[in-house]
Amino acid sequence: MVEQKEASIVDMLEQSNSLLPHIVLASTLLALVHPPSFTWFTTRYYAPALGFLMFAVGVNSSEKDFLEAFNMPAAILAGYVGQFVVKPILGYLFGIISVSVFGLPTPIGAGIMLVSCVSGAQLSNYATFLTDPPMAPLSIVMTSMSTATAVFVTPLLSLLLIGKRLPVDVKGMVSSIMQIVVAPIAAGLLLNRLFPQISGVIRPFLPPLSVLVTACCVGAPLAINVDSVMSPFGVTVVSLIIAFHLSAFVVGYYFTGFVFHKASDLKALQRTLSYETGMQSSLLALALANRFFKDPLVAVPPAISTVIMSLMGFSLVMIWAKKKE
Repeated sequence: MVEQKEASIVDMLEQSNSLLPHIVLASTLLALVHPPSFTWFTTRYYAPALGFLMFAVGVNSSEKDFLEAFNMPAAILAGYVGQFVVKPILGYLFGIISVSVFGLPTPIGAGIMLVSCVSGAQLSNYATFLTDPPMAPLSIVMTSMSTATAVFVTPLLSLLLIGKRLPVDVKGMVSSIMQIVVAPIAAGLLLNRLFPQISGVIRPFLPPLSVLVTACCVGAPLAINVDSVMSPFGVTVVSLIIAFHLSAFVVGYYFTGFVFHKASDLKALQRTLSYETGMQSSLLALALANRFFKDPLVAVPPAISTVIMSLMGFSLVMIWAKKKE
């Protein structure tokens, strides 16, 4: 009886990830209605929070997941192109539009571009799992590859897109991404490999803690920037961020349909690559904006993107999951 009770508690902890879409929405509403709920979670916590989420990804990853997914190299390449070619082009276009058409300050355009330069979001893996579970390993590999190479690609893309507008500290970004992303994932994988018993003990506690951390990471940027977001200036930025993410989701979906039109599991593949292209680690962009750009306005688009990307991604989960039923 005691063993059964312990097992049910462990199951509850492990299944807490299923609450994530609802938690994201609740965090957004709470941040808007009562900002002090999240303002204590200041910018100094962003990097450690992201590091924890990366560590959780490492602990929950295995070589088997990656080996299975590597049987689809063309899909992995398409996901990478969506992440680091299609998305930066869209980010550059919307960044230019924000300044030249809407007359927004240059740092806002730079912030939109910065959002488009970062790696895929781990939330895309979970969104894929909720919609098409067999595609989850492929999503993990695509996100992991973009995350691992972001240490070089993100600073170079930032220099290419933003460098002429604002100074970009490439060396600093490389070092920061190594500390925030690469090191925690490597630590999680090593813990999994060398100390599986310890991994087994802490693994059930990672989902609820990850949900809590994600809630803070979604709510805090919105709460801290609530005045900017609710101003006429903020409404324009929100509209541009929505348009940017919507474009990325749509292009990812139809680009996949065009390239893999003969695939047997085409619809599942389209949904997976749509998530991968439309969702990225806006929190990493926010951490980089706060650390490497003097103008605080650069951080506004990543802060808004953190919320918009999560809400749009999980809205698609609900729409596509219903259609499958």
